[in-house]
Amino acid sequence: METGTLFICPTPIGNLEDITLRVLNILKEVDLIAAEDTRHTLRLLNHFEIKKPMTSYHEHNIREKGPHLILQLTEGKSIALVSDAGMPGISDPGEDLIRLAIEEGLEVVGLPGPSAALLALVVSGLPTRRFAFEGFLPSKSTDRKKALDTLKIEQRTLIFYESPHRISGSIEDMIKVLGDRKASLSRELTKHYEETIRGKLSEILLVSNERNLKGEMVLVIDGAEAQEAPEIDVKEELMKLLDKGMTKKEAVKEIVRVHGLPRNQVYEESLKLD
Repeated sequence: METGTLFICPTPIGNLEDITLRVLNILKEVDLIAAEDTRHTLRLLNHFEIKKPMTSYHEHNIREKGPHLILQLTEGKSIALVSDAGMPGISDPGEDLIRLAIEEGLEVVGLPGPSAALLALVVSGLPTRRFAFEGFLPSKSTDRKKALDTLKIEQRTLIFYESPHRISGSIEDMIKVLGDRKASLSRELTKHYEETIRGKLSEILLVSNERNLKGEMVLVIDGAEAQEAPEIDVKEELMKLLDKGMTKKEAVKEIVRVHGLPRNQVYEESLKLD
């Protein structure tokens, strides 16, 4: 029996005109549409006069629904995976279904389309050559600071998703951990009240507190400045670690880990100690 195909179908993040002709054709042709919120997707389908069976697939039913959808694919049905907005699989449960399909050797076809993260990045005015998408930070301030602490020396532009009721708290933690960097906050992208606020994090925080901003948000932050690596006497560092009881192999590994030096360089220095 010929198996079906899982189509990853991006949907508009606001303006319905942003959907591609190819996505519309796939939605018309598949046997089933797996939607994060069927009520939300129904509005999209009604707008384009598409009538297709739908099933819900969200974070609360992925364990039960995922295997069921995989079974339908193996039986030859074609399925379109959609999220509420944007690219399925990015900070949503579609990631799990895509992985399951790949593990089962099923065909997975991705279609290009809207992505709030990339759109916010290109309108931010911040460097786009290298960037890191971090999705949603933890909701608790303590956990959030720990997560941000791992990004302190990240030189790539950082992209975060955030909700309105947490945005001020998140920015406050960012200032404490990352410093008052250049940033850009985009909200309600492609919608009527679309807005991008650019400036220092402290300036964006001031606007957020004053205006009680609403809507889905993407926060883009400038990466850390490049730090000049301090001069290190590798031989001396090796001797210190050996004196502490480490083996030569362990000492080499530790210096590479801590100082980020090329392993070959440290290894060659260790050979001179013989």
